[in-house]
Amino acid sequence: MSDFVSGAAIAEAKAALSRVRANMGLNIKGKDDVIDQVLICLAAGGHLLIEDLPGVGKTTLAYSLARSMDCVFSRIQFTSDLLPSDVTGVAIYDESVREFVFKRGPVFANVVLADEINRATPKTQSALLEVMDRARVTVDGEPHAVGSPFMVFATQNPVDYEGTFPLPESQMDRFLMRIHMGYPLPADELEILRTIRGGYDSIQLNPVIVRSEVLQLQSLAAQVFVEDSVLEYVLKLVSATRTEAEFKSGISVRGGLALKSAAQARALLMGRDFVVPDDITHLVIPVFAHRLALGRPSSDAVEERRAVTTVLKRILAALPLPV
Repeated sequence: MSDFVSGAAIAEAKAALSRVRANMGLNIKGKDDVIDQVLICLAAGGHLLIEDLPGVGKTTLAYSLARSMDCVFSRIQFTSDLLPSDVTGVAIYDESVREFVFKRGPVFANVVLADEINRATPKTQSALLEVMDRARVTVDGEPHAVGSPFMVFATQNPVDYEGTFPLPESQMDRFLMRIHMGYPLPADELEILRTIRGGYDSIQLNPVIVRSEVLQLQSLAAQVFVEDSVLEYVLKLVSATRTEAEFKSGISVRGGLALKSAAQARALLMGRDFVVPDDITHLVIPVFAHRLALGRPSSDAVEERRAVTTVLKRILAALPLPV
């Protein structure tokens, strides 16, 4: 084991994450890989963007995570008329005390589902920039801390772009990962059909870890050892995106740090106190793809995402793994 963390701490962390995975699996059928990606994002202390069709279980995924951790869950339906104050909160004059009192918005929670985030205007989208970066909101010059731990699940539909506003690069860069759920396998969907239930808020799940344990997991993940040859491999991947003619621009420094953090979290999930090259290769696409755009204009957003993924796979294939 490395000098950073003990073997016992790693084993406890893996056991805690395994309990959350099993608990979420009670409602998310046949999507173990998706649940693992969510747990990696959680342990890395990041935020998650899910692009997929409506009705595939995105809300259930976020709610199941919150309930498994005994955390406060909040859902915000993003629409074109949503205002920034509807997200963060607003100062209201209280006659009883003769002063302005801050009324918290729905972003004050531990797990916040920003549903169909790209249906809100850029001004409202920007209300999430500070809170996703600093876990706080500033209203009238006064900072207010939100929940701890804090994680944003954002969803957007990759097909129906009518009446939507594309997320700016600064907003996309705030998401540690972007993933897709996809349809369940027929056997899993049959099991879902057999289960009679109402909305996501009717799901009954007992917490398997508490909030303080989540913070411990995040602290532990940040201490997972990354050897210099692996860091150099990350840098080569980042540099390759910056020199790739297909891309408008390359990965930022924040993007490189995001890949390192996600790899550390994956190592923890796997029960290791050190990162291996396989952690990096598994996470390059979910961490990098949403931060990149093609240099040539494209009218089809879905096709552009596929092209970006193809180029990233080519870069991965061309770079030798560190030994």
